[in-house]
Amino acid sequence: MGEGETMLAIGLMSGTSLDGVDAALIETDGESLVRPIAFRSEAYSDSARGELIEATALALTFDRPRASPPIVAASDLIVRTHAMVVQKLLRDAGVEASAVEVIGFHGQTVAHRPDRGWTWQIGDGQALADATGIVTVSDFRSADVAAGGQGAPLLPVYHAALAAGLEKPVAILNLGGVANITWIGGEGAVVAFDTGPANGLIDHWMEAETGQRYDADGALAGIGRVELTVLDTMMDNEWFDLAPPKSLDRNDFSIQPVRGLSAADGAATLTAFTARTVARALDHLPERPRRLLVAGGGRHNATMLAMIAAETGLTPEPSDALGWNGDAMEAEGFAYMAVRRLSDRPISFPGTTGVPEPMTGGVIHRPSGT
Repeated sequence: MGEGETMLAIGLMSGTSLDGVDAALIETDGESLVRPIAFRSEAYSDSARGELIEATALALTFDRPRASPPIVAASDLIVRTHAMVVQKLLRDAGVEASAVEVIGFHGQTVAHRPDRGWTWQIGDGQALADATGIVTVSDFRSADVAAGGQGAPLLPVYHAALAAGLEKPVAILNLGGVANITWIGGEGAVVAFDTGPANGLIDHWMEAETGQRYDADGALAGIGRVELTVLDTMMDNEWFDLAPPKSLDRNDFSIQPVRGLSAADGAATLTAFTARTVARALDHLPERPRRLLVAGGGRHNATMLAMIAAETGLTPEPSDALGWNGDAMEAEGFAYMAVRRLSDRPISFPGTTGVPEPMTGGVIHRPSGT
């Protein structure tokens, strides 16, 4: 594509919360021009979610990625579900598949082990390209890890595009299953890394203790008491002192430390853990940000945002206040990165994943017969 030329792109994201698929349609030039067009979120059925949980648990027992029947079946499920969501998104937007140049297909992370030299996202990009008839870019993280990077976070290149017109320095905090922060300074400086658990541990606790998938609005945590001794124990982890770049697997932390607390006190303590790890992360930034913008599901958790404000001295601002869709941001980001991949522009950088030099990532799959 030529300089300044735009194209339609779809981005697909299935996060570590295993709650469903996010799909976004954008128009972009892969640089500073981004125009969101449509967004759709599709929840997994209970049976599908159970299948993915089983595959993830199995993958974590492996010393390297390898095919096994439950994981192959889960990969097929991912492709079928994502292809269906693409069709629904196009229908919602009134756009023909032939008008879309590329799909950015993240797939489902079942294990993330950059310390062992691999990261594993299931979902066959060629199968999705064939099912949709659209060029598909998948496997965005492996090249970065193979080059010595963390393979995460990848969204900073998109965050920087969104924040191009904002006063610097600014930080964007994504509160998904795991939390990550992107710091954007002047002259294009970007630093990004995972900060710790966000909603993942809280969701696990809620399901175990109450049968609910998550703590809606932070209501349960809001009536609980933070057990400071337990919180201090959880914070006593050398990972938080490591200088970035650094990344996490959702399963690197567990709810074991809060076992024995009441449902409300456990939720409050885990929420405080997220807040305190965000505050610790600010110590690793080159300069304190003027604003802290928040994306991801955690921005709906009023108790979490209040705790982050208390721990950091900053007021977390949901990204929606800027006209950004905080639910769509990750899916939009993979559409944006897919466009960059088509012209071999970098998506990861020394300051974001620790890769030795800026590099592109993702494998391009063209529909069979084209």
